[in-house]
Amino acid sequence: MLPKPQNYTGNKNQEDNDLRYNMQNEFFNYELVHTCAQTGARAGLFTTPHGVIKTPIFMPVGTNSAVKTLTCDQVVDTGAQIILANSYHLYLRAGTKRIRDFGGIHGWMNWHKPVLTDSGGFQVFSLAHLRKITEDGVEFRDPKDGKKHFISPEISMEIQQDIGADIIMAFDECAPFPCEYDDAKKAMERTHRWLERCFKAKTNPRQALFPIVQGAFFDDLRKESASVISSFDAVGYAIGGLSVGETKDIMNHFVEFTAPLLPENKPRYLMGVGTPEDLLDGIKRGIDMFDCVLPTRNARHGAFFTWEGKRNIKVKAYEDDKSPLVEGCNCYACRNHSKAYIRHLWRCGESTAATLLSIHNIQFLVEFSQKCREAILNDRFGDFYNEHYPLLV
Repeated sequence: MLPKPQNYTGNKNQEDNDLRYNMQNEFFNYELVHTCAQTGARAGLFTTPHGVIKTPIFMPVGTNSAVKTLTCDQVVDTGAQIILANSYHLYLRAGTKRIRDFGGIHGWMNWHKPVLTDSGGFQVFSLAHLRKITEDGVEFRDPKDGKKHFISPEISMEIQQDIGADIIMAFDECAPFPCEYDDAKKAMERTHRWLERCFKAKTNPRQALFPIVQGAFFDDLRKESASVISSFDAVGYAIGGLSVGETKDIMNHFVEFTAPLLPENKPRYLMGVGTPEDLLDGIKRGIDMFDCVLPTRNARHGAFFTWEGKRNIKVKAYEDDKSPLVEGCNCYACRNHSKAYIRHLWRCGESTAATLLSIHNIQFLVEFSQKCREAILNDRFGDFYNEHYPLLV
């Protein structure tokens, strides 16, 4: 969606932008269905060109256009309503022009539900020793082959429009933790300038561009950033720069501080967060969308989610355990296999163990988010939080 800043004056160029803004509304809509009377938790319906998303929602990550160890059919069977892909990785390999020639990410993957791509900003800025930031953009070297690349806000929009995701992210500068106030302020202000360039470069009305709140770990900067990005009448808004090494208490403070500063009638996306306890904390503070690589990363290390916290299939206690990973879980792994069998696969080095654990972890989080939604609709999310949070941490 193109911006309608607060200083809108009605000139011809802005009228053209406004026309494209109105076209955008034909493809996207967010309805805030209910806010829990006990907390600020929200339930909504987010309409996109590839389907309606029931929020709050957990979104599995398919970095290289595949959720690790799973086929698209297996991901669909988990109940996932939307997945993520990473524009930085897809730009480097397989190449976004190739993906465009296959009909975009949906045709490339044969995935017919919504897709979100991040801008690559976080990945680029994590390459501290391999990149150089200027006002124009970021020059960096591919850590695998050393080849030099350059991404600007305009190039990021071109990359993401070639990929063709339903939701695309603004190119931003993510400050590290910890960082000095002046460094955080400079990164935030550059993020705001780049945001204007992203909106000007975006031309596809079937894609929703989400601005990102930055400001590191300073209340006044977060407040300023939320105000600036909210002046763009976007489809939705993201909170970035968290889950970068800070404690959970610090993250929760900035989520609780920032979320109410964003428009109430638009979806709010907390980037890079996704354990069961993190979902509870974020939903309690008004967040609608979450993503994280942890479900599949944990699975590849033998870990799986339960209602009593994270467990690991490698422990000897499961050697003869005939029970599923979680009693009552309806995922493929729990319907068909025992802990003992999955542990055997793990000890033998069979990749199927990681596949089964990934299926379970993703479905657990997807269903967990929908149980949170049910609690919100029934005005009992506060009770749900109090019942489950102490068991998960």
